[in-house]
Amino acid sequence: MLELRNITRTVGADTHIDNVSLRLERGTLNVLLGPTLSGKTSLMRLMAGLDRPTSGSVQFDGVDVTGVPPQKRDVAMVFQQFINYPTMTVYENIASPMRVAGASRQAIDAAVERAAALMKLTPYLGRTPLNLSGGQQQRCALARAIVKNAGLVLLDEPLANLDYKLREELRAELPRIFAEAGTIFVYATTEPSEALLLAGNTATLSQGRVTQFGKTIEVFRRPDDLITAQTFSDPPLNTIVMRKAGRQFLLDGGLSFPVPAHLGDVAEAAYTIGFQPHHLSLARANADAVALRATVTAMEITGSESFVHLRFADANWVMLTPGVQSFVVDQQIEVFLDPKLLLVFDGQGRAVTAPTRLAA
Repeated sequence: MLELRNITRTVGADTHIDNVSLRLERGTLNVLLGPTLSGKTSLMRLMAGLDRPTSGSVQFDGVDVTGVPPQKRDVAMVFQQFINYPTMTVYENIASPMRVAGASRQAIDAAVERAAALMKLTPYLGRTPLNLSGGQQQRCALARAIVKNAGLVLLDEPLANLDYKLREELRAELPRIFAEAGTIFVYATTEPSEALLLAGNTATLSQGRVTQFGKTIEVFRRPDDLITAQTFSDPPLNTIVMRKAGRQFLLDGGLSFPVPAHLGDVAEAAYTIGFQPHHLSLARANADAVALRATVTAMEITGSESFVHLRFADANWVMLTPGVQSFVVDQQIEVFLDPKLLLVFDGQGRAVTAPTRLAA
């Protein structure tokens, strides 16, 4: 088990990691999700021993390893700035951790062959990294992490340079490989969709703090606060400030929609209402859905889906809808929202309650 206890890391006047505590069990996949500069890489460097915390401690299997250098830890790392040995062949790069560990030639051959096949590197084992593409070099670094069979594997956005098909294959395969070995697998990404595809556990990060940690689908569906909900939404979470009065959520100008039953006991006050872009629809999904008139401000068509940018009252929203839509800027359209899907946050950004009918 890897345990971070009240870890803080400051550099000069800047706080990179702010009082983070985490417990990561063996055989688990743990995603660090957050935007650029949220602290993902800084946290991984502390886990690896590349940096020392300003305060707090790092425990591995009950042993305090704070300050122990990475070469004396049971850790494998693949960061965005991946490193290969330029004078070694791909085979030797992949085999290097096993050679250091004193593994037999037969064991090394078998492990390298398996990792190279997974990474689609078998034809390139005799080449040096400088004769590979950027994506192939990244795969070489990943293969080396696999054969090391470390207790802790840290991958910092490792699939960003790979083509779509291979990226999808490895997202499914890598967690299984490391779980079977009983490894603690930590994977950093900026993409909420990637966290959902990987499943496992997710820690959401913002400004060096872990805002929530738990099963990935639970963090996505039941965020503890507005920052977590925004971190776990791409396109951005749709929000609007409304006031609860009796059985209605009210906006200035007389706009309103009914308060769903599970929010009936919430105090009368102003709240930030949030919902995912795909929770807006062009058709009424059920009798509870509320019709809203919004103005189209922009269109993005991906081929299979359309992102419709909308203006509603003083809020800018995005609707993610299937198919190709042909709306034009300034067009008024009717969209539908089921109140049971709403996330509600108080004035301090804390979640008041979670939706009763959960939808991915």
